[in-house]
Amino acid sequence: MSTNLTKHSFLVSRQQRESNNGHPGLVVWFTGLSGSGKSTIANELDVELNKRGLRTYILDGDNVRMGLNKDLGFSPESRKENIRRISEVAKLFADSGAIVMTAFISPYREDRDSARDVIGRDHVEVFVNTPIEECIKRDPKGLYKKAIAGEIKGFTGIDAPYEQPLSPEISLDNLSIEDSLAVLMGFLRTKCIIK
Repeated sequence: MSTNLTKHSFLVSRQQRESNNGHPGLVVWFTGLSGSGKSTIANELDVELNKRGLRTYILDGDNVRMGLNKDLGFSPESRKENIRRISEVAKLFADSGAIVMTAFISPYREDRDSARDVIGRDHVEVFVNTPIEECIKRDPKGLYKKAIAGEIKGFTGIDAPYEQPLSPEISLDNLSIEDSLAVLMGFLRTKCIIK
């Protein structure tokens, strides 16, 4: 790590950006098994917030791994680095005054706790708590079928662990997309993010 760095102060403050946007920056961190509905729910929330004119963006696991994190695999070490990078990027989005939704399995508690530490007060953890049996039944990418057949090693929920959050701000317990969206919008209203 380089020691010859100096943090640059910008002339436009976060408060000015948030004032221009009409809302504070926030990171809504979706975690859950593959096929639990993280990306689908994040997309629906994105649509709903955009209808209200809010500045949003989604950082999705597969999309990020096709670019920023294409050099990472799925070992515990690579997963840790994946989440570290995403945490830093999400923090920058929140600092810009945007609402960023991150949809990552993020299977390890320690990594999610590190993300919370990096992001700070802007972090909202959403556990998409869909039973693995339902995720296997959905199997939208055909990955469970391959993992069960032994074609994919280290697959979360099959032969790699998923450590459930102990105290997420929101737990979507096997809810429909519509009910999940209603819970999320209600939460954002109580936090004065939306009216």
